Formats: sequence, structure tokens, C-alpha cells
Amino acid sequence: MGNLAIDHVQIAIPVGGEDAARGFYGVLLGLDELPKPPEMAARGGCWFQPGAQQLHVGVEADFRAAKKAHVALAADGLAALQHRIEAAGHATKDDSPVDGRYRFFAEDPFGNRIEFLDRVARGL
Repeated sequence: MGNLAIDHVQIAIPVGGEDAARGFYGVLLGLDELPKPPEMAARGGCWFQPGAQQLHVGVEADFRAAKKAHVALAADGLAALQHRIEAAGHATKDDSPVDGRYRFFAEDPFGNRIEFLDRVARGL
């Protein structure tokens, strides 16, 4: 077997949540939305491109927010991003650094846990 790599991760949202997902992941976080293949577009949801991998936001009829499992997004200018998320009405929670990288958690509009961390260590 060859080397494995993550191509994409998927998080769930409730039916009809696409506009709120676009507002959070696209507008607030600034992720580029990708067009879904036509045969998959009818299923709902939306896809985003945070770096080399993709974030798929999929509709789930029996939706339950992920409170422990989460996506971690690395960014430059993390303090400014945290301020922007808070200004948009989403609470954030600081957590202990990992390998010198500051990090915090927030929830998307559906209650899914999202981790944000510095792209590089700050020597904390």
C-alpha cells in the first residue's frame, strides 16, 4: 500500500443549513467554496478549500453536532481571526499550546467543535 494522506474531511450540518455554513466557513473564515460535482450537488451541503485539503460540509437528516471530534484549521494571524469570530457572536475558548502553537476552540453555527491554531510555533 502506498502512502496515505488526507484528501478531505467532512462535518455534518442539519438539512437546510447551507446558507449558514457558507456564512461561517466562506464569509467569516474566508474559505473558498468549491463547486460540487453535479451528481453530488443534489445531496445538499457545500465544499470548501482550506489549503491543500478540502472541507466537505454534508447534510445529515438525523444531525447531531460533533462536540469532541473536530476539524483543526491552522492560520496565520490567529489573534485577529479569534477577534473576528468573537465579533460575529461566536464564543471562543483558549486552550493550552501544542508544540508552541497557540490554539483556541469555537463552534460553528450548528454546534460543531472547530479548533484553530497558529500555523507556526510562536515560542510560547
